[in-house]
Amino acid sequence: QVQLVESGGGLVQAGESLRLSCAAPGRTFSSFVMGWFRQAPGKEREFVATISGSGDSTKYADSVKGRFTVSRDNAKNTVYLQMDSLKPEDTAIYYCAADGSLSLGYLGNFAYDYQHWGQGTQVTVSS
Repeated sequence: QVQLVESGGGLVQAGESLRLSCAAPGRTFSSFVMGWFRQAPGKEREFVATISGSGDSTKYADSVKGRFTVSRDNAKNTVYLQMDSLKPEDTAIYYCAADGSLSLGYLGNFAYDYQHWGQGTQVTVSS
């Protein structure tokens, strides 16, 4: 089992920044593609960002491109989401997810591409 734990959410004003962390114990962490998703009340879970096992490839949703940065530190079994210039529409529960399948480095954009999920961390951006 892969147990993911997100942290770093909170309440901020528009224009401010947050950094989310996702910890995933295990020596095979570096082999996992990792993704970030978010879900606002009454809306579908949407893709935010994803990163390859080595960290050398990333993808972003258009809505966050240029504002959010995904990175990872495999020595710490942790993936990060740096969120700058936050907007009220970024308000959501943010989830990290791990693809433990034989993806061969495919960076999935959909929830069904991922098998393991964290509990989520709330991000609230006020205007």
